[in-house]
Amino acid sequence: DEPTNHLDLDAILWLEDWLNAYTGTLILISHDRDFLDAITNRILHIENQELTLYSGNYSTFETTRAERLAQQQQAYEKQLETRAHIQKYIDRFKAQATKARQAQSRIKQLERMQLLAPAHVDTPFTFSFREPTKMSSPLLTLEQADIGYGDKLIATNINIQITPTSRIGLLGMNGAGKSTLIKSLVGDLPLLAGQRKASELLNIGYFAQHQMDSLDESASPMLQLARIADKKISEATLRAFLGSFGFSGERMDTPCESFSGGERARLALALIVWLRPNVLILDEPTNHLDLDMRHALTMALQDYEGAVVLVSHERQLIASVCDDLILVHAGKSTEFEGDLHDYANWLRQARLEMIKQGGIVAPIVSKVSTQKTIVSKVDKEAQRKLAAQRREQTRPIRKNIEKCESLLAKHQPRLLDIESLLGDAGLYDAARKDELMKLMNEQTEIKNQVSEAEEQMLELMMELEELESSFENE
Repeated sequence: DEPTNHLDLDAILWLEDWLNAYTGTLILISHDRDFLDAITNRILHIENQELTLYSGNYSTFETTRAERLAQQQQAYEKQLETRAHIQKYIDRFKAQATKARQAQSRIKQLERMQLLAPAHVDTPFTFSFREPTKMSSPLLTLEQADIGYGDKLIATNINIQITPTSRIGLLGMNGAGKSTLIKSLVGDLPLLAGQRKASELLNIGYFAQHQMDSLDESASPMLQLARIADKKISEATLRAFLGSFGFSGERMDTPCESFSGGERARLALALIVWLRPNVLILDEPTNHLDLDMRHALTMALQDYEGAVVLVSHERQLIASVCDDLILVHAGKSTEFEGDLHDYANWLRQARLEMIKQGGIVAPIVSKVSTQKTIVSKVDKEAQRKLAAQRREQTRPIRKNIEKCESLLAKHQPRLLDIESLLGDAGLYDAARKDELMKLMNEQTEIKNQVSEAEEQMLELMMELEELESSFENE
């Protein structure tokens, strides 16, 4: 149940590797879509008091569900037209003796017709950052900075410059000093040496766990927003703003003491957004946020016109928002010239080195310090050949998985079409009995084929996972 909460990216990648090698059954709840994509092969979706099982990982689920909802809505609208047509006939002829029998037949058709539900999608959160306050460049600089707590030195000689266009993601193992660096940038933690230079126009929006903890427990979201808003702003404007963060009318006026972690996170974020910061410094902002809110935050940050410094275990958030990556490691901060895939590989290699060296990762540190992309010591040509060999070994399994996926993609829309056709009241007339039986037989046959394909695909996925796990252990 939410196993990635409060884990950094290093720990999440380790957990992914461990779970992918695990041979038992796994049932998990998570708001981390990258984690779900890496681990799961089925998604059980709870919506409107119903459970729906989807094949594939989370990304596949999103696509399949969107298609299913579109088809469901079409079927629902078609049934509404059919019912309206039958009702019109009933209303017109039920009072006429010559047509009364036919009208009664139509009434029975309506009663037998199973009502289809309209497609329902939970209203997603959407919000946008207000235009930042006036900016100058640079907004914030650390020069030859040593950071830490008292006499405990965490990292030395840090040089970072934040301009209005900066989009920086901070990477590093747990305890490397990412949060310490964040606090030093914000100014909450004095430097042990060096300089912190802040523009007169600097307006930081800082989100971390303690922002949630420092919310006024006795005050409602409306009251807390009103305290920082201009007195000229109307109550309707404030309520509309809070509504974009998922607060209903009742919750807007409820004291925070009863709020969940997710509600606290949304309120803390809303208060930051209201103040129009020109630099956002975010330390694990997605903890406690559900998938809809995480998506809304990602979209809002992409459109944000100020600078961003981000620490997050959410890979999609980092990849979508950050242009530059800085690695905090072994007491230094250096530009990481790879992407998140390279960083994941580096972390795995670093763990191996730590085991070999008894906790020392000196060979890797030397490469970081020269600001080169960190890669394995294995020759690149040998790596390519090995990767090609492994692709060849897994190709037959992947092809069979693709066949199963194609079969499912072909049959699922037809099943929805049949369900729509079975909703036609006229189909149950005695004259159309053969047509009805043909449809029902086809439905049964397709359902059996879908079930077989799903079972086969599950077995193939497990076979593929075992083979790929054996590669990791070589």
